[in-house]
Amino acid sequence: MKKILLGAVCAAALFGTAAQAQEEKKVTIAVSIPAADHGWTGGVVYHAERAKAVLEKSHPGLKIVIKTSPDGASQANALEDLTTQGMDALVTLPHNSDELTDPIRQVKDKGIFVTVVDRALSDQSIQDLYVAGNNEELGRVAGQYLKDTLGKGDVVVIRGLPIVIDEERQKGFDGAVAGSDIKVLDKQFGNWSRDDAFKVMQDYLVKYPKIDAVWTQDDDMSVGALEAIQQAKRTDIKMVVGGAGMKEMIKKVADGDAMVPVDVLYPPAMIATAMELTVANFYDQVPVRGRYILDATLVTKDNAQEFYFPDSPY
Repeated sequence: MKKILLGAVCAAALFGTAAQAQEEKKVTIAVSIPAADHGWTGGVVYHAERAKAVLEKSHPGLKIVIKTSPDGASQANALEDLTTQGMDALVTLPHNSDELTDPIRQVKDKGIFVTVVDRALSDQSIQDLYVAGNNEELGRVAGQYLKDTLGKGDVVVIRGLPIVIDEERQKGFDGAVAGSDIKVLDKQFGNWSRDDAFKVMQDYLVKYPKIDAVWTQDDDMSVGALEAIQQAKRTDIKMVVGGAGMKEMIKKVADGDAMVPVDVLYPPAMIATAMELTVANFYDQVPVRGRYILDATLVTKDNAQEFYFPDSPY
């Protein structure tokens, strides 16, 4: 019996030593993301820093270097610098997919593990792992909610920018309300901007004497739309449905604000998910290569606290 116990103790000790060695294995991960030039990217930076602290604490041998860039050219230069400094993996949210594809290809050509977040590259064979929200589903969930809640009504839409993300979200929304009694009165671009959305909403309020609801493709634009409605003292508008998960909107949902009954997630915290999966590739030895698409969760009063980060800038 003593021999058996001694063997078990030795095995446990060896296992513990091996596990500790694994945790202390030296791995450097570079995180290249846009600077916090508006709300959503501010959230990306916040969640990247938060994930860095947690992951480095859990893995003593891990070093995470976060580099923010104000534009695509600066990000390309940052990638070159990070490669020169040395890294085992890159987690990147590109400013612009077309502009950053070749710089990221140069990183990949050096045998570095590449995780791309949100904006897929023009050549997707470069990325080992892709983590993103579901743009089309964001639009579909919002449209389905308006259809189910209103039954029938007149809706105005504030789009983002004329890019693929906008087109995907609009496609999902249009598909959800097609064939229903929801009438879309107008669609105009708000350029992901509070100020621009405020102006678009002002135009709508002058142009349409009756509006039942507003769909904006982004919570920043919801802020502008709500301000315009409040200033105009319009009482016919029942709700503004946005998306992304801005903390101000999540708080309104949690508080039961009738004008913001729900939100649809496209969380900046996806950068943390990408970082965690990339770390798992090195320390947990689990298969992570491929595509990881997050749900476009409908945030309601019942679940809002799960998605509320009071310390986040977004």
